[in-house]
Amino acid sequence: MPALAPRFVLGLETAPMTTYGRPSPRGRGSHINPPNRFERTHSEADYEHFECDPSELEQLDRPRTEYLPDDSQSVVTENDSPDVPLRYSLNPYRGCSHGCSYCFARPTHEYLGFSAGLDFETKVLVKHKAPLLFREFLSRPAWRPEPIMLSGVTDCYQPAERELKLTRQCLEVALEARQPIGIITKNALVLRDLDLLSQMATLEIVQVNLSVTTLDASLGRTMEPRTSAPAARLRAIRELSSAGVPVRALLAPIIPGLNDSEIPAILQAVREAGAGAAGYVLLRLPLTVEPVFREWLARTQPNKCEHVESLIRQTRGGKMNESQWRVRMVGTGPLAEQIGSLFKVFSARYQLDQGLGDLDCSKFRCPPAASGQLRLFG
Repeated sequence: MPALAPRFVLGLETAPMTTYGRPSPRGRGSHINPPNRFERTHSEADYEHFECDPSELEQLDRPRTEYLPDDSQSVVTENDSPDVPLRYSLNPYRGCSHGCSYCFARPTHEYLGFSAGLDFETKVLVKHKAPLLFREFLSRPAWRPEPIMLSGVTDCYQPAERELKLTRQCLEVALEARQPIGIITKNALVLRDLDLLSQMATLEIVQVNLSVTTLDASLGRTMEPRTSAPAARLRAIRELSSAGVPVRALLAPIIPGLNDSEIPAILQAVREAGAGAAGYVLLRLPLTVEPVFREWLARTQPNKCEHVESLIRQTRGGKMNESQWRVRMVGTGPLAEQIGSLFKVFSARYQLDQGLGDLDCSKFRCPPAASGQLRLFG
């Protein structure tokens, strides 16, 4: 893979020192770069020669977020997983600076020659042509309209979106084409596009799935360091629902021993904010997500670390992860069943168990291609 030149750089941070003499990246979910499973060699930073010079060490390890151009020729991907409700997903970005240690998408960065750890948060690839590619996708004669997720991998409203507005431009294309969209995010930045979303809601072609993992602001900052606080997410649900946009709250992930006890309170809060439905996903730790999450857990929750890991194993047949379809999202065993039952009881109590209904694909109209070429038929 050829080297990619940075488009621009954001977020220079100061970094407090750890007890091991290595700077601790402030505001980052991962403090490690685990070996890339596709690479034969792995490099480690050598701080030995700077151990008596803390200021130099700090300068060496102030990770900035680099935004690199992604010249992919496609922007919509297809999956056949029975665990994912929508078959197609639209992804303007690869990598995510939100910094959630548990993010299931981290291993996808290894295909690009990067690490699933700090690289995933600090080297974000940007598909600048995403709106154009999306338009071309929808204008294909072979396209038969069905809902598309925005995004299926990394968050489409991560911090870069505030400046680049690729997600907004993709929504403009979707609105023009009357293409149904299911948005998944944990960032209140989604409210910026309320003007588009309210129009799409009138046409019944949009639903927003907003992740709410905790009501504890301190835990939220630790667990998801660069995304919206719990109060901001509840505000986003409130404003979206008030504007007529259907909202589903996603309790994702549920981490046994860390935030599972909050299930009743979260469901009550999102219902009072106006959510019309709710869902949950049990913590998943596929491939190189596991070392990143375990390092984060040991560093931020030292008194709970062993207990939380034990509970995770109880929901995964003694392992830290289970990749089998149909069980990977909910787990197995008595504890997983208890979590599922707790969610079921309280989602029913707060009337969040009926879903949001189907998106309307009948209004789709083929957008003109960027070239201006119109379809001959259909």
